[in-house]
Amino acid sequence: MYVISLSYKVPTDIVDYHLADHVSWLQEAFDEGVFIAAGRKIPRTGALLLSTTDRDSLDASLAKDPFYVNGVAEFEVMEFHANRVAPGFENLLDN
Repeated sequence: MYVISLSYKVPTDIVDYHLADHVSWLQEAFDEGVFIAAGRKIPRTGALLLSTTDRDSLDASLAKDPFYVNGVAEFEVMEFHANRVAPGFENLLDN
């Protein structure tokens, strides 16, 4: 599994300018099975994404994000191997 930390590099008004395109890209990525969760950081300095896809597919998707393409945000991709989960989240366990 991958945890992706997205951090804004520009002021919020520029983030907001690109937000609709980013949300459209995000929905496509969810529809393609790239991500399993996404949400804003609090305070609003970026977002976190969770992915169980392979690294090549993840990187290809991230490269299309309008936030990345337009220099709005940078990404830190961290690989994470889940070996314990709460009941109901067994699908997140690494085999």
